Amino acid sequence: MRPHVDQRQARVLEIVQARGSVRVADVAGELGVSPVTLRRDIEAMAARGEIRRMHGVISRVEAGRDGQDGPAAAVGAAGPRPSRTGGTGGGGDTDGGAEEGECAGAGAGGGSGLVVGMVVPTTEYYFADVVRGAREVVEARGARLTVGLTRYLPGEDRTQAERLLSTGAHGLLLTPTWDTGSPGPGEGAWTAELAVPTVLVERWAPPGHPAASLDRVASDHAHGAARAVQHLAGLGHRRIALASRETPTSARLRAGFEAAVAALGLDPAPAWPEAGPGPSTEAEVFARALEYLCAAVTRRGVTAALIHSDTDAIMLIPRLQARGVRVPEDLAVITYDDEVAGLADVPLSAVAPAKREVGARAAGLLLDRLTGGGGGHGYGYGQAGRGGSGEDTADEGPRQHVELLPRLIVRP
Repeated sequence: MRPHVDQRQARVLEIVQARGSVRVADVAGELGVSPVTLRRDIEAMAARGEIRRMHGVISRVEAGRDGQDGPAAAVGAAGPRPSRTGGTGGGGDTDGGAEEGECAGAGAGGGSGLVVGMVVPTTEYYFADVVRGAREVVEARGARLTVGLTRYLPGEDRTQAERLLSTGAHGLLLTPTWDTGSPGPGEGAWTAELAVPTVLVERWAPPGHPAASLDRVASDHAHGAARAVQHLAGLGHRRIALASRETPTSARLRAGFEAAVAALGLDPAPAWPEAGPGPSTEAEVFARALEYLCAAVTRRGVTAALIHSDTDAIMLIPRLQARGVRVPEDLAVITYDDEVAGLADVPLSAVAPAKREVGARAAGLLLDRLTGGGGGHGYGYGQAGRGGSGEDTADEGPRQHVELLPRLIVRP
């Protein structure tokens, strides 16, 4: 998650707290952001219970007021929790900047009494549905979900995992902060040494890495990219570009994209420009994508593109048109993620990973391991109980690597 998102949402909260209620359009104008961007912020903040939203208006949450909806209605429901500093707090850590929430469902006080810890970068945008899917399954089975957020901070995933275990989690759903979606050299071995059942969520590890022995559930992003290429090729496009900033998803997207281009015998598009030394600013990343697509269309014969993500596509399209590149006449566009593609002024076709189902499948697999269903047998599954070897024992059942295929949603 980009740092400026936290700052913007903090400003929104300040405005609402100071004024009581305010029109969404007025806040967007005051902050100088698009309505689409502000809408995502408002949805995330309302889900956390920080604000209330009504028809075009947002307002502060009054203490003790009934009627909050969404996942955040249960955040902190179990009362104060230990922090990493040894004290207690109801909302987050005091020394690391990462937030944490506890989601207690109707089954929290009964059923098996299991506690599932979930470490994710954020509960917004893509991961909002992943967490929602996990929560639904956990609560339906009488267990309780606790969440630790990393905000993509280096090392925070391990800190949050250890914190959740120290507060009673029986198993973990884990999305480590791996820049490419998989661990780099010397990275991530600790995930296979945890003393409880652990399922990787939207992450993978290469064969031979200790984490490759873990259960995992992820979207098959390579298939999603290939599906977009197949669709565009079926419409007659012969030279298709991929515009994707570097994210944990992009490596798999590029692999599937390139495989589909080769398999279909399409003409290769110009290579995506490499970033310069050092970190790039948001403006630099955006400018690079715009220049790449303009040049690809006007000088290299590209007629279609897969753009990751939806938000980038929505921002790029009017700027492309201002540069004389008409969409879709000169450039057909499919976006990846399908978070807000349908909200564009002209709704965009998009590849939609099964985010909610990923969370649900991961939670179900972990609970099966904890309760002895589907191959797991009680608490004896823990990796530490196997001496960290990563080897399966006869009574545990085989590890599972589950990949769910994204869908292509074609919008007229």
